[in-house]
Amino acid sequence: MWHGNPTLRKQREGWATRREHCISPLYSFAHLCLGLTLECVPRLIIHMVRENASGLLCGEVAKAAGVSADTVRHYEKIGVLPKAHRSPSGYRIYPQSAVERVAVVQRALQIGFTLAELSEVLKARDAGGAPCRRVFELAQMKLRGIAADITALKQTERYLKKVLTDWEQQIQRAGKGERVHLLHSLTDVFKNSSTTTNRFRRRRT
Repeated sequence: MWHGNPTLRKQREGWATRREHCISPLYSFAHLCLGLTLECVPRLIIHMVRENASGLLCGEVAKAAGVSADTVRHYEKIGVLPKAHRSPSGYRIYPQSAVERVAVVQRALQIGFTLAELSEVLKARDAGGAPCRRVFELAQMKLRGIAADITALKQTERYLKKVLTDWEQQIQRAGKGERVHLLHSLTDVFKNSSTTTNRFRRRRT
């Protein structure tokens, strides 16, 4: 019946066309909502340009390096990180290399370098210099400082052992509930001891 009647065949083709026109926008909208391809929508081009396509936001650098965003901003402020570019929206955009730079700084801090020292050498490096000798000199200073700290700690250890021996004798001589003023007795121990006080003096700035 459908195949033999031209009028009915034209009506059927018209219904199919109208149905396609009605369904196609809904189908495209569903794909748009689901985040799928938009190729089925004719003459529709959506530009999704990420402002930091060539770099990292502050929070992304912080997360990748295992530090806080405040730390990243502070590193930039003191020159440990190069100055970040700004996106049209005002966001800081750091290069991919910023993550490795933060990791280098964290490792250097662990062996005694200060942020001021790292700022000095990294600024020189970013300016095209080769501060390798300066880094070597600073590392030698750290080693000498550690050796001095060990000596001071050993002196403090001997001193504390002497104090504990003296306090033990005072406690043994004291009656039950009697105050022996252990901390006040440190003055006399200092006077009678040739051992110097604790000189553990490593500083971090």
